[in-house]
Amino acid sequence: MAKLFLVRHGQAAFGEDNYDQLSKLGHQQARWLGEYFRERGVTFKRALAGGLMRQQDTAKSLLAATENPPPLDTHPGLDEYDGHALYVSHTGSADVAGHQKRDAVDYWRTFRGAYQGWVDGTLIGEHESWADFGGRIHQALGGLCTGLSREDNVLAVSSGGVIGTTIAGLLQTAPRSAIELNFQFRNSAFCEIIVGRSEWRLSTFNALPHLDRPDRRDAITFV
Repeated sequence: MAKLFLVRHGQAAFGEDNYDQLSKLGHQQARWLGEYFRERGVTFKRALAGGLMRQQDTAKSLLAATENPPPLDTHPGLDEYDGHALYVSHTGSADVAGHQKRDAVDYWRTFRGAYQGWVDGTLIGEHESWADFGGRIHQALGGLCTGLSREDNVLAVSSGGVIGTTIAGLLQTAPRSAIELNFQFRNSAFCEIIVGRSEWRLSTFNALPHLDRPDRRDAITFV
């Protein structure tokens, strides 16, 4: 069966004014994942990433380490939700990086409240709706996986919110479960999804085989 490999970006710049950039480790995580695919003979017919810098750079570093990589296409449907807008709508403050630096635990507690309000439809403010977010993800991944043969693999590089929402939809779980799936997902981890004609099935979730070795345990990150 055709397979979709859905990858989260590498480590980004948490606590910095510009989160949307990979750290040095983030680039390395992506290269290691590309090497893992190459060593196992996994090649990609198509590759797609969101338009955010951390997504684009992860995809480029990953593909550069694979065999016969396809050109990288971009689709805004794989962009992450605007976490800054959710935070502002929930708190009335724009000092996201300052909160992260002062108290990361309290920041995540606060952000979870914003996320829950967004999913529940009770968060008021200037942000994309939860329904529109899910709709654009479905459109992007559906287009990527159209017309595949049984032996084809395709790559999509995105972010934790996109991945959590996708998996919650596949498993037909409660909408809030997308939050937990998002927060569990590690940098450069991937899901393997079997793409059938009538349905998609989750085969692997949050996998990090390229980091599952003693000398790389410190390279396992979440933000």
